[in-house]
Amino acid sequence: MEETLLLKDLNCPNCAAKIEDRIRKMDVVETANFTIATHQLKLTGSWEDREALKRDIQDICDAIEEGVTVADYERKSKAAMDDHGPDQDRGSDAVTIAVIVAGLLFMIYEVLSSFVPSISLPESIETPIYYVAYILLAFPVLRIAGRNILKGQVFDENFLMSIATLGAIAIDALPEAVGVILFYRIGEFFEEKATDRSRTEIMNAVDMRPQEVRVVDTDCGGEIVVMAPEKVEVGWTIEVRPGDLIPLDGTVLEGETRVNTAPVTGEPVPVRAVPGTQLMSGCINESGRITMRVDKVLEESMVTKILDAVENAASSKPKIDRFITRFARVYTPIVVALALAVAIIPSLITGEWHKWIYTALTFLVISCPCALVLSVPLAFFSGIGNASKHGILLKGGRVIEALANVKAVALDKTGTITSGEFKVHSVETVGSHVSSSQLLSMAAAIEAVSTHPIATSIVSEAKDQGLTVEPSDFVQELAGEGMVGMTDGQQVLIGNRRLMERYNVQGYPTEAAEYGTEVLVAEGNTYLGRIIIADEARPDSAEAIANLNGQDIKTVMLTGDAEASANYIAKETGVSAVRAQLLPQDKLSVVQDIRSEYGPTMFVGDGINDAPVLAGADVGGAMGSGADAAIEAADVVFMRPSLTAIAHILDLSKATLRVAWQNVVFAIAVKILIMALGLMGYASMWWAVFGDTGVSILCILNSVRILRRN
Repeated sequence: MEETLLLKDLNCPNCAAKIEDRIRKMDVVETANFTIATHQLKLTGSWEDREALKRDIQDICDAIEEGVTVADYERKSKAAMDDHGPDQDRGSDAVTIAVIVAGLLFMIYEVLSSFVPSISLPESIETPIYYVAYILLAFPVLRIAGRNILKGQVFDENFLMSIATLGAIAIDALPEAVGVILFYRIGEFFEEKATDRSRTEIMNAVDMRPQEVRVVDTDCGGEIVVMAPEKVEVGWTIEVRPGDLIPLDGTVLEGETRVNTAPVTGEPVPVRAVPGTQLMSGCINESGRITMRVDKVLEESMVTKILDAVENAASSKPKIDRFITRFARVYTPIVVALALAVAIIPSLITGEWHKWIYTALTFLVISCPCALVLSVPLAFFSGIGNASKHGILLKGGRVIEALANVKAVALDKTGTITSGEFKVHSVETVGSHVSSSQLLSMAAAIEAVSTHPIATSIVSEAKDQGLTVEPSDFVQELAGEGMVGMTDGQQVLIGNRRLMERYNVQGYPTEAAEYGTEVLVAEGNTYLGRIIIADEARPDSAEAIANLNGQDIKTVMLTGDAEASANYIAKETGVSAVRAQLLPQDKLSVVQDIRSEYGPTMFVGDGINDAPVLAGADVGGAMGSGADAAIEAADVVFMRPSLTAIAHILDLSKATLRVAWQNVVFAIAVKILIMALGLMGYASMWWAVFGDTGVSILCILNSVRILRRN
């Protein structure tokens, strides 16, 4: 069974890791993944009583982090989130703001009393004030620490801050004890607000669900009724005004407009929409009023699929995240043991107990691992959000890690490098019998009765050139050879070489065209020329492949086409290598050969017919489809059929991994630096608390940079 729950008000990453670990060890739970960015707990297992499961998880949360509430996951509507904002305790915020104001007064007093001794209060007044301030500030921290110790949860930030500040009081450093606990509380507040702000910013970037839908009430003469999107049913008619978001997947019934699909696909050029055009939710109606028939309810529409994909991706944790979580479990006890050693061993040797105990307390303050545990998942979540903004759906943080290591990209030719649609590439005539337009017109007259893709492309090209296409009479189709028909009383042959041989046509080329499929045309037994039909490269393929080559990534084209056609496209687009004349079952072994030769390999295909290859590659990408089958088969889904998206996601993945490691290295380096300065007598406990909370906030801000990356 699968279940998604919400762990409300769980903002401590260190506590979240402990809760997740405890839940994972439950007998009825097989897997448990908590995502601090969305507060979602995703479970798989074999429980019988869902409510009993929730109660057991609530007990685990209560034992580790006070105030956490286990709730059913119910996705709020966008309007509800905009009205009420994230879950938060307004009363708690008021208390914390009061603490901040008190902190500012404390700082002002400390600074002024240092420079102007005359304004200092007598010790008989000052000391009781400090004690009262400490009790008010530290009571929540001391209470949680004491409760957790009784429950066997020792090494958390509450315990560390309690020991550090009580130790400071014991060595007559009362002002510092008050200052440290004060700024710890202030730092916690700003850290939580920075996390919430980052979480909201990322979710807003990917949450394109509508706030309301304008439903056309056909029973009341077309009156417009505004209602919540989740209430709209399939088959209803809705109105979309210029500038409005397309709220649900549907089909245009009336009106004509231009639709900006960039929010979903990343495609910057608006597309024309007329009656019969199918539109995806999340796109923007730019110019005209339209009415649409709803084809999918909100939960099945594209805006919800994208949000689901992002949330599921966030719950799939990368290796670096799991490593940091394991590291934090070991790191904190080691630092506490080190602090104990610093307090005792040098003191026994030198007799300077006050100095070394103070240094040890500094160690305790700086040892909280929250900055480490929080910054990595936020960096990856930002990367997932950025990808979604560019029309790229990822299956998880592990995919970002795999993409960052890709050394070669294997590209399916048809539908990936090329558009997948047959078009007339060129028209070649012989002698002065006919012009190219006359040849095309003759061919179109014969092919007009056929639905074959090649025939359709010839007819479409003739119409695009403004030629009149009158279907011929007495058309006969010869399987595997071509077509024969009558035009202006003359027999016209259109087909391959076997057709020419059958009718003893002379003068046709002995060599096949360099690229594409050739359609030979003859009148009677006189050869007139040929039409070359080809699946042409996408306009941006050459630029995108040049970008990939510029990243030192080997590009390899896989195709079932003949060698000549494959080499033509490869030369036109700049692909590094070609594997041609492949059967579908050959692609997997070829991808494995490419991996052996170049290293980790990404395969990009259509996501439906290439499922074995997508699964067999290090990373599988589905190009140009938002279909359920594509999303299911691939690690990466490119909503817009453009190779530029491949270069973007590879570059973005490297940047995301780089930011995650920047956060890790920065947090550890600052902690080590403050510990070293403490050992040398330069760093105070104030440095330590600023280093701890300050590093957390800087790492959060650094992570969110990824979301704004172009």
